[in-house]
Order: sequence, then structure tokens, then C-alpha cells
Amino acid sequence: MALSLDEKKAIVAEVSEVAASAHSAVVAEYSGIAATDMTTLHARAREGGVYLRVVKNTLARRALEGTDFACMSDALTGPLVMAFSQEDPGAAARVVKEFAKENDKLVVKVVSIGGQLLAASELERLASLPTKDQAISMLMSVMQAPISKLARTLNEVPGKLVRTVAAIKDQKQASA
Repeated sequence: MALSLDEKKAIVAEVSEVAASAHSAVVAEYSGIAATDMTTLHARAREGGVYLRVVKNTLARRALEGTDFACMSDALTGPLVMAFSQEDPGAAARVVKEFAKENDKLVVKVVSIGGQLLAASELERLASLPTKDQAISMLMSVMQAPISKLARTLNEVPGKLVRTVAAIKDQKQASA
């Protein structure tokens, strides 16, 4: 079914708006995947805060113009699905990676983050980026380490004094 000019403009505007605010993007070829599996992929993407869209390549190229993801335009060939991370940079990569484990017909073509085009092999590295909550947790543990070490050190001083006094007491009792 052919799209009208207004529908094409709406798709380009929608994808362009999402791409302008996205942190990262993953483009994968989906040929041979059943419609039910694609529905599952869409559901997982929604749960993970990922915008997932199948767009004609010419419309996708137009939508990506002027965004950080314009570098992906040359790689847009074949039946492709585009995934944009809306909340954290690794979300799209995690969704695509998990789905690709179950369905080997989903082949990652291009990965992009921060205006840089990455090879498809970099998907694993992008997927391993921590979420915002995980990053905050890691930062807090790093910030807390010196404080807890200081507390243990300060606690050790009276403990050592008590052990020394006990040792002197034991020594005096043994010699008496």
C-alpha cells in the first residue's frame, strides 16, 4: 500500500523528532522474521523505553538529516528496523541484542551513539553500558568508599588500645 505525501511527511517528522532527542540508535535487518516475532520485538522495545520503527530507507535518510545519526544514512539498505534509545544510551542495544539471541534472522547493521558511527560488532559494548540508576549506584559506592574506610580506621584506634591494655593485664597476671 503506497503512502500519500502527507503520510510520508508525518513519518519523516516523527522519526526526525525522535532521532533529535535520542541518545543512541541501532539499525538491524529483519528479513525473514515472522510478524508475531516483530510484534514481540515492538512490545519489548516499549517496555525498555526504546522507539522502534520500520521505515522506508529513503524516508529514514531524510529523517536523519540534521541529527546526530545522519552518519548512518549510507548504511540504510534493505529491509531495516530502527531502534532509538530514549532514556539511557544502552537501551536500544540491549533490546536488539536480547531479541537477536532468540531470533538469528535479526542482523545488526549499524550502531551509532553521540554522532559516531560504530560497527555492528560494537553492539555488545553499547548494550553493556549501565542504566542511569546503575551509574548513580556505582558513583555512590565510589564516593562512599573513602568515608567507610575512614570510619573503620578511626574505629581501629580504640580497639587497638583495648587490646594493648588487655595484653598488659594478661602479662601482669602471668608474672604475678
